Amino acid sequence: MLYIEITGGVGAGKSAILNYLKENYNCRILLADHIAHDLMEPGAACYPKLRELFGEDDVFLENGQINRPKLAQVLFSDDEKRRSCDGIVHPAVRDYIRKQVRLERQRGELDLLISEAALLTDEKDGAIRDELWYIYTSETNRRERLKENRGYSDEKIDSIFRSQMSEMEYRARCGAEIDNNRTPETAFRQIDDLLQARGIRKKECMEK
Repeated sequence: MLYIEITGGVGAGKSAILNYLKENYNCRILLADHIAHDLMEPGAACYPKLRELFGEDDVFLENGQINRPKLAQVLFSDDEKRRSCDGIVHPAVRDYIRKQVRLERQRGELDLLISEAALLTDEKDGAIRDELWYIYTSETNRRERLKENRGYSDEKIDSIFRSQMSEMEYRARCGAEIDNNRTPETAFRQIDDLLQARGIRKKECMEK
């Protein structure tokens, strides 16, 4: 099994890439956002620390669930609390992913395990992952997509861009780059070529 982390700036089109992989290859997809959401639920690993951090911010509902829109407002307006929240949630997400990688390697049923790495994992995780791929989309195209698809304002986009790594930093750390500035099919062909070179075939090829 090949374990690949896929990264890139917000709006780069990682979701479309992940959907293509899921539909066309014998793989499992791990979504960091979904994992984080689960780990923040009452009774989960991060919840007690979040109660302590946001106890005075009115972000908890009567049943104990987190009011996600209110939490997002706090994180957007308070950089210190955003960093503290990241310091709680991100390590827990990384621990969960490490466990899943070990589990799937023991099972031996997959060709690929893919995780979205919006924030790159620690350097020590290089011993776990096999490859790190960078989905490159220009800042102009990303900005247009975020406005059109998510309704983000320029102010919000600027804030997000400032918090993420530069193209140079991504390229310095990633072993492969997929250009996603044109049609989705162009990006998908790049993926097929990369995986074919590593001996990974698409589902229909395996079935013939």
